[in-house]
Amino acid sequence: MSKLVVISLLGGDLNRGFPVVTAQLWDVNQSFPMKFTGSLPAVPELGELYKRWRLLYEAVHYRLGSNHRIKVHSQDITNISVHDFDNVCQKLKASINGWLNSESFQNIERQLRTLLSPNDEIRVIFETNVALLHRLPCHLWNFFEDYPKAELALSNQEYTPPQIIRKSPTNKVNILAILGNSFGIDVEKDRSLLQNLAGAETEFLVEPTRREVDEQLWNHDWDILFFAGHSVSVADGETGQIYINQDESLTVSQLKNALKAAITRGLKLAIFNSCDGIGLARDLADLNIPQMIVMREGVPDVVAQEFLKNFLPAFAGGKPFYPAVREARERLQGLENDFPCASWLPVICQNPTTIPVAWQELCGRTSDTKSDSTKSKISTFQHNLRTILLSTAIATTSAIGLRYFGVFEKAELQTFDQMMLLRPQEEPDPRLLIVEITEKDIQSRREITLGSKSISDNTLAQLLKQLQKYQPRVIGVDIYRDSADPQDQSNSINLASELSNENVVVVCKGKDSTYDPQGVKPPEGVPVERQGFTDAIHDPDGIVRRQILMMAQEPSSPCETPHSLSLQLAARYLFYENITPELTEDYIKFGTKVIKRLKSGRSGVYQQGTDLGGFQILINYRNAYSPRISLADVLNGQISPDLVKDKIILIGVTANSSSDAWSTPYSGGQQYYQRIPGVLIQAEMTSQILSAALDKRPILWILPYWGDILWIFGWSLAASLIVCRNRSFVSKSCIIIATVFILYGVCLVKIFVPGLWVPFIPSAFAVVTSSTVMLLADKKMNDNYLNIQNRKFS
Repeated sequence: MSKLVVISLLGGDLNRGFPVVTAQLWDVNQSFPMKFTGSLPAVPELGELYKRWRLLYEAVHYRLGSNHRIKVHSQDITNISVHDFDNVCQKLKASINGWLNSESFQNIERQLRTLLSPNDEIRVIFETNVALLHRLPCHLWNFFEDYPKAELALSNQEYTPPQIIRKSPTNKVNILAILGNSFGIDVEKDRSLLQNLAGAETEFLVEPTRREVDEQLWNHDWDILFFAGHSVSVADGETGQIYINQDESLTVSQLKNALKAAITRGLKLAIFNSCDGIGLARDLADLNIPQMIVMREGVPDVVAQEFLKNFLPAFAGGKPFYPAVREARERLQGLENDFPCASWLPVICQNPTTIPVAWQELCGRTSDTKSDSTKSKISTFQHNLRTILLSTAIATTSAIGLRYFGVFEKAELQTFDQMMLLRPQEEPDPRLLIVEITEKDIQSRREITLGSKSISDNTLAQLLKQLQKYQPRVIGVDIYRDSADPQDQSNSINLASELSNENVVVVCKGKDSTYDPQGVKPPEGVPVERQGFTDAIHDPDGIVRRQILMMAQEPSSPCETPHSLSLQLAARYLFYENITPELTEDYIKFGTKVIKRLKSGRSGVYQQGTDLGGFQILINYRNAYSPRISLADVLNGQISPDLVKDKIILIGVTANSSSDAWSTPYSGGQQYYQRIPGVLIQAEMTSQILSAALDKRPILWILPYWGDILWIFGWSLAASLIVCRNRSFVSKSCIIIATVFILYGVCLVKIFVPGLWVPFIPSAFAVVTSSTVMLLADKKMNDNYLNIQNRKFS
């Protein structure tokens, strides 16, 4: 029975390890594979051991005088014996087995050994983009000793099925044989072996020009491409080149268009019977050729010719491709007294989407049974694909539609708050200091408090004068002063004098014809350049999650400044750091940091009826309020000058009797629901601008509308694919739950690290919906599975 195992080693390397390794096992009686997961630890010593082995391999062959198809460099090693080389070979084999037998990989190996039989014909494909892994002789894994009909193949990480134009049967195999630069080697034996191959017609190009090679690939239908001569891999095996004559060499990229045309016209197999072919294989695999045979390292003439002599008759005689390669490779062991490690050299490179070619297929003699099986596979695949796309479309459309009408808004906002509460505690911003006017301050100064004001003009003037002694960088007065104390004009003059200092910013409130038809004007005599509005915006649940940095005021508004208090304070502080803001309608730039506004209309969770006018951004709360001192402490001189010097000072009321209190995402996380004084929120708003410009702390942002759609579609599609690949109802149910938890974790990481707020609730809805549709379609899919028989991989 034929089996296919695809082991994916992605997202890592030998130095870092592979945190996620997957193995897919395909059986002839299943339309979808079984899948297992594990991991592999970091083994940087394995890479170094291979490099040592390769160096000695070249030195040994150089010393033995082997006739190679590429010049072997001794790397200045002159004192080396075959015995020393054998020891390194044993160490390399032991290191590979130690790595692949590591505990974190055992789940995969145990599952495979449970499900596979030694009598099975097994194709094992290692899928990776790490060139060094392609170079390692992983066929030394003792798994292959226990399964004598298994053979290893290599694959790149990305691949697609080749687009092949069906051609009429010719009852013969067409081979294009390029005999390249033969300086110092004998390619005539290769030519003789191909000429004597029954059922094949071979066109030989002897030391051709690039144009001749190109024309042959473009103008004729070839089943096999063969090359013998000199070749080399460069850039640590990332790419390769062949020497087609004494003066010219070619890379795969230089023949890209011609090779793509040849593959489309039916080229199914490439054999590079030349040295160091891993780079060639990696390049050619990107063109989605079905399969190749290359030599891992420099290959002696005798070894190359012996492999070809054993492989071609076996393959042409009807032996399946993989067993024919393994048999020809293992027969090279008899040459290893003279040519060490000869049996390590040949390796298959396979496109996992294709079935290994058989000689009968190349001749056009495909059996009806196989054709029917292929048609059945295609039909099943098309059905599954339609079901997956249908479930994904239904789920995505439903999620986007419900979100459009605001159905998810409350749940999304609550989930956002939960994620914010899960973030680690941050340190308070040391650049800010809040001078708070407490209930005690107000009560102790009641005799001089006028009207509804928290403190008198005289007290505020004293406070400002005292603070200026300590040389703050900027002072923000978050207390409305739209009129002076009428009973004491001397005090108002005193306050006006203190407010005239260039480092003092005062507040006002814009007029809003809908919510606030009056507004609050700033203190008289303070220019608009030192004014900042404090207009607050909250979501439908009353929680402040956004701030306005800039907005156009109504013509009759008593507050004329287009800039918020937080923006004014941050900009003035950053001016002393040699950072000048660049203000536009769509972004604000502080140095290299660009802050973009929420798009008006519909943006992220804000879909239905939310006013996103002006320059609005999300607030990235610290969950740690800025340092605070009381009014009494300042007036009594009970503070350290270092606490104020070069800081942003915010003056505001925190007394319980004040009406300036708001809810934040952290309000619900308290022991009891607590509203936050407005001055603390102003400090948070100011801090996040400073931290973004100076500390690279992220400003919270959201995807554009189309980005949210792709995000929801992607998770819906992933859920459909995963559920489709599992047969058990229990497994499907567990996978749905696991996918939702993984989605939550990903959303959490996104908001922690880059500050990206991605939609969790709509995506979770789409995951569950698409999975449910797949479950409902399961019975019909199972009926299709019963009609799939005799599915073959080789």
